[in-house]
Order: sequence, then structure tokens, then C-alpha cells
Amino acid sequence: MKQTHFSFGDQWLADTIEASMTLSGSNSLRDRDLRHTLHSQTNPALHEQAGPFIIASGEGPYVIDSEGNRYLDAMAGLWCASLGFTNDRLAAAAAKAYDTLGFYHTFGGRASPSAITAAEAVAELVPINDARVFFATSGSEAVETMVKLTWLHFKALGQEGRRKIIARDRAFHGSTIFAASLTGLPHMHREFGLPLDGIVHVSCPDAYRGRHPGETVEDFVTRLANELEETILREGPETIGAFIAEPINAGAGVIVPPDGYFTKIQQILRKYGILFLADEIVCGFGRTGSWFGCDTMGIQPDMMAMAKGMSSSYFPISAVAVGPHIYESVKSINSGKTNFGHGFTNSGHPVGAAIINETIAIYRDMDVVQTVGRLGGRLMRRLQAIGEASSIVGEVRGRGLILGVEIVADKTSGAPPAPELDVLSRIDKYAKAAGIILRPQGNTITFCPPFVIDETQVDTIADVFEESLFKVESELRGA
Repeated sequence: MKQTHFSFGDQWLADTIEASMTLSGSNSLRDRDLRHTLHSQTNPALHEQAGPFIIASGEGPYVIDSEGNRYLDAMAGLWCASLGFTNDRLAAAAAKAYDTLGFYHTFGGRASPSAITAAEAVAELVPINDARVFFATSGSEAVETMVKLTWLHFKALGQEGRRKIIARDRAFHGSTIFAASLTGLPHMHREFGLPLDGIVHVSCPDAYRGRHPGETVEDFVTRLANELEETILREGPETIGAFIAEPINAGAGVIVPPDGYFTKIQQILRKYGILFLADEIVCGFGRTGSWFGCDTMGIQPDMMAMAKGMSSSYFPISAVAVGPHIYESVKSINSGKTNFGHGFTNSGHPVGAAIINETIAIYRDMDVVQTVGRLGGRLMRRLQAIGEASSIVGEVRGRGLILGVEIVADKTSGAPPAPELDVLSRIDKYAKAAGIILRPQGNTITFCPPFVIDETQVDTIADVFEESLFKVESELRGA
């Protein structure tokens, strides 16, 4: 059941929520949203009919909507609010930073103490020895930065022809022009005339969906490695700069590559001198049960893009960590006293950097790796038991606190559910009515809860999902 009572007593917040509950009349939040807001990843016509789902406030891992209903958000917003939707320490760190220095930039060698400390803190954590850290403001900007640095690196080496980037089908890397082109999701390309030239896609490492009949997982991995090498040879190794991948593919429904996949992929990349760009925007900072997805999946990257959990999304800030060979290329190509020709106004924002520093401090205090491992293991066990009992769960997968449950028409065939049945949206609606926010992605229900949940809340997520799943399953049997 929805919960309509609050467990906090902030009168200002209560007044704000009460005011936001006015949903009728020309000045209502709903009408104002419909009149003025263009929403991300939303169907405009359907939105005009349904109206916005207005989140008015947060309380730890919970969000409260404009009608006073309270939800445990099992997706941490968009894979990002790892420390929940209110956090006293992060709020205090932000307030102190704003009182000290509301803005300064990093152009022309400028720096702030918090940005210096944040760069040091991130460099100490990443699996890149002697890393340098470049700050941006979004994951998309971080991905585009890695691409530009790839081009710069090979220009510095006298190999300017190495401009192509290999990405993977069903991957998500951002919404800006080049990052969206790298993304292997057709709806990100359709109305924009993307992808751009110079991007080559290879297969998604989805062993559940991607294997041929009778093919073992080991054979599947070998086939994908061979596909990569064949692609490199077809395109010409001298034209390819980098390969980009998320350690665990979040946007495709939490696809965990099989054991041995990244080992073979990296062997081929090294053979042809191609850089590995790791997209850690979702996986980074504890999400997979290690500090980084690269640690979990055995990746040794040349560069890493980070965002989301780096600040628990309490500030729009991202970063790229680069290895010494990339930094030396930046230095070499500007040896004629020119400046590195890249940057953003809010790169290294002092408030965002202060929030990064406090976020990392909180992760250390809570022993984030152990905490995520314990809670993620509990949720995985619950979801696996639910999957075994269900006739429409094909696979349960994930690492740490990023998990996915793939829904099928039946276990025997593994065929996806018929689109007209709206199976996943029905599960999602039942869960929302019971106070849990999930996220259907394709044929998968994904779970990415804040790290600040406890074991009881893990069980609540699993209980509500189980009840919602079996309710829909019963309806399908009766149809």
C-alpha cells in the first residue's frame, strides 16, 4: 500500500509538499509542467495525457510525490543517487562550499582546493597507475572527452588516421552527438540521423540472448572475440583508435559479460595497439561490489569516464581518468606553448568537487565495497528464488547492487513476451502502487537501489517485486 505519512517534521518541507499537491487549475504544477517542460526520454503525446509524476521531496532512499505518497526507489533515480535522496553530510559539504567559493574554473591553470583534493582522491582509487583526472559536468561530456583524447593521443604519435571507435550493440554511452552515436540503441539514433561516421558496432556480450543453438558460453566468448578481430582487420587497424565498453552494460538490461570475455577482448586490443575506454558512469564507486566495474570484471583501461555515483548525483559533475601515456601525449602535442584545446566552463566546479570529496569519505566510512557486497548478495538470492518459482523469468543477473530480471513468455522457449501484453509495464505499475519504484528496460526489470538501504528494505523490494510479478503471471494464465 502507498504510505501517505511522513516521518520527519520539517515544517518548511511540509508546507512545500502541501503547496505542490494542488493539481487542479491553471496554476497547478501539472499544468505548468505540461505547458513549459520538454521531458527527457518521454513520449510527448502520452505525457500530455498522463501528466507528470512529480517528486516533491526525498528522505534517504525514499522519494515522496506531490500527492504525499512515499516510494522506496529501487533504481536510485537513474542509477545514480547511491547515498539516497537526502544526506546531511552531503548537504553540509555543499553549503560550506557555497559559503566559501560558489564558482571558479580550471582554464589557464586555475584551480580550487576542493578540485585539487577531488582529483587526488579519484586518482588514488582508479585502477590506472599515476592517473591524471579531468573534470566535466556530465557522463556524456566525459565520454566525448575520452574520444577527443584518443584522437589527440594518436595525433601526437603521428598516427592521425586512428579515428574510428568501436562500440557495442545495445550499449548506452550518453546523449550528446558523438556519445549517442556510440550508443547501440536505435531509438537514440532514429530522429537525429545518427550514428556519425567513424563508429563501428560489434555484438553485445549477452550470453543469454546472443548464443547460437548448442553454443557453449566459452564458444560464445570466442566468437565475439573473433568478431572483434575480424572487424579490426576489415576496417584496418591503422584507422581504429579505441574500443569503448561499460564493464556491466546497464542500459541494455544489466548485461554481465561472461567470464573470459574481457580477457580475450583486451588481448586483441593490445595486439593492434587500440585503446580501451571504460565507461564507469553507472558501474563506478562501489555499484558492482568493487570500487569500479573494471575491478569486478578484470579490465585494465587506458581511460575511464565517471559520473553518477561519484557525487551521488548531488551535483552535475563527471570526470575522466587518463593514464600517463595519454597525459604525455597532451603535453607533447602542446610542446610549442599552445594550450590543451578542451574544457567546459564548470569543469572542476569547486562545489561539485567538495561533494565528490565528501561522497568518497562517506563511502569509506560505510565500507562501501563490503556493504554493497552484503546487500547485493541478499537481493540477488531473493531474486534468484523468485525467478526459480516463476514461469516467466528467464534469467536473473548482476553484480553488487546492479541487478536485472529478464522476463520471458515462458522458460522453455525463452521467447520475449508479446509487446501487446505490456507485461513489464504491468509489473512496474503494481510495484509502484505498493510503494516501490522499479525500471523496465526492454524485457528486463532492473534494480539499482541506493547503498543506504538496509536488509529490511532489501526484503521489501523483493517482496513487492515478487507480489507484482506473480499477480501479472496469474493474469496471463487467466487471459
